[in-house]
Order: sequence, then structure tokens, then C-alpha cells
Amino acid sequence: MFATYLIGLREGLEATLVVSILVAFLVKSQRRDRLPQVWAGVGLAVALSVLFGWLIEYTSTSLLARSEDRELFEAVTSVAAVVFVTWMIFWMRRAARTIAGELRGKLTEALAVGSLAVAGMAFLAVVREGLETALIFYSAAQSATGGTGSGPLLALIGGIATAVGIGFLLYRSALRINLSTFFTWTGALLILVAAGILKYGVHDFQEAGVLPGLNDLAFDITGVLDPNTWYAALLAGMFNVTAAPSVLEMLAWVAYAVPVLVLFLRRPAAPAKPTPAPATDGPSAPAADPTTTGTDGPTATAADGDATVAPDGPATAQPAGSRRA
Repeated sequence: MFATYLIGLREGLEATLVVSILVAFLVKSQRRDRLPQVWAGVGLAVALSVLFGWLIEYTSTSLLARSEDRELFEAVTSVAAVVFVTWMIFWMRRAARTIAGELRGKLTEALAVGSLAVAGMAFLAVVREGLETALIFYSAAQSATGGTGSGPLLALIGGIATAVGIGFLLYRSALRINLSTFFTWTGALLILVAAGILKYGVHDFQEAGVLPGLNDLAFDITGVLDPNTWYAALLAGMFNVTAAPSVLEMLAWVAYAVPVLVLFLRRPAAPAKPTPAPATDGPSAPAADPTTTGTDGPTATAADGDATVAPDGPATAQPAGSRRA
């Protein structure tokens, strides 16, 4: 259940930060009259995401009669979930510094068009997170429990509720966290979760007869890692670590987890320092404040430094060493 809680927490916080940026921009721009359209777009995105999750579950349990078809469906959704997880964590790492400015720019354009454009912009900003959550949750729940029990769903709801609470406290200036550290740790854990989902997908492909080697075990440590123990169940539920995996399962796990973790944890090169301008006879221009402030408050990011919050704005990450006096 930890895996689905982590998925709800990570995806939920991303969506919460997006919504807080939109709401704060409207509040600071004295356009509170457009807030209902934003919430309508967010509500529609949530409803569509829930419908998508239900459709996946219904397809698997009701429309596919043959067990081989269900195994193949679950394998395909597992691979798709791994693709989405990988894309999401690397996209968030790259776009975190500019996402707030891009959202404000798109919302400004939508305000000039009308109410439907504002609702549509909010819908598109949130629905991607929702659809990803539904797909990844289904695959993680299948990998952890085989789709039985309500535990994974309750854990997902708990993760989303925690994310909403954190986002609200950030918005109200009641909490300060380092978003860079948060997204790095959760991203690394999600990579391990995705590796387990991929391993489960390979197993389903083998059970469906698409891939060979179902009974060719890489190792069997059942005597050490008893599947009936609590810690074996915990490892299986979190990262799909099992005592007797097939050779292809282990190859898929290692081939994904090792290079993706290395690429994700490798720190990007520091940006080149700008060349100082030549001295002039006139007074020198004041140095730019690293925490750029525009007409709508400090720039909100989810990248480097501690998260701070303007009195009526979203979380803002300030780089270390750039605190205001």
C-alpha cells in the first residue's frame, strides 16, 4: 500500500501546486470572479480521471473473459504506466523552474478569451496528473495485490489527502519544505516502484504466452524471504520484490532501475555564469534579486531551495543563499 500512497502523494502535490498557482494569480490580479471557472475545470478533470480509472478496472474484470486476455491487458497497462512514471519524473525535474510562469502566461491568454477558456485551461493543467494517477495506480495495485482488496485505493486516497493538506499549508504560509529534496526522494522511490511494475508486466506477458521463460527462475530464496512473512509482503507491495522471479523479470527490473536511477540522481550541470558587463561612467545598475518578483508576486517553482509562500500566493522555492534581507 505504500506504493499507492506514494503515487497519490506525489501526483496529488503536483496537481495541488498547479491549482495554487492558478488561484494565487487570479487573487493577485483582482480576478476572483474567474475562480468558479478554475474550480469547474479542476472538478471536471478529477471526474474524468475517476471515470478513466473505473473504465480500466471494468475492462479488466468485466469485458475480458479469458484469463490470457486479462493477463495481456494488465501487462500492456503496466508498460504504459512505467512510461508515464518515467516521463513524469524527468519532466517535473526539467520544467519545475518555469512551470509557474508558463501557467500564468496561459491563464492570462485564457482570461482574454473568456470563461470557457479559463475552465479549459484549468482542466488541461490538472487532467494530465489525474489520468497518470489512474493508470499508475491500477498497475501498482495489480502488482501489489493482484487487484484484490480496498487497501491500495484507501492508501491512494490517503496520499492525495496528504498532498492537498500540504499544498493548503504551503499556500497559507503555515509550512516550509524543501521541494527539491521532496521531489528527488519521491522520484527515486517512484523509479523503484516503476521497476516493480515493469517486472510484474513481464510476468503477465509470460503468463499470457507472449514471452517465454515463465518457469526459468533467476533464483529462489523462499527459504530466506518467506512470502508469508510481513516483511516479504511489504517488499512485494512496495517494489514487487519476490523470492522466486523469472530470469526475464529480473533482467527487466535491472535494465530499467539501474540506468534510470543513475540518470535521475545525476545532478545537472550548473548554468554558466553570465559575463559581467563592462564598467561605465554612470551609476551601476543594482544586481538582480535571484528571487525574481513580478507584478504577481514571487516566482513559484518546485526546484531548488526551501519552499516559501507569499501571504496570498503559492509555494515559492528560493535558492540557497538568496534569502531576502
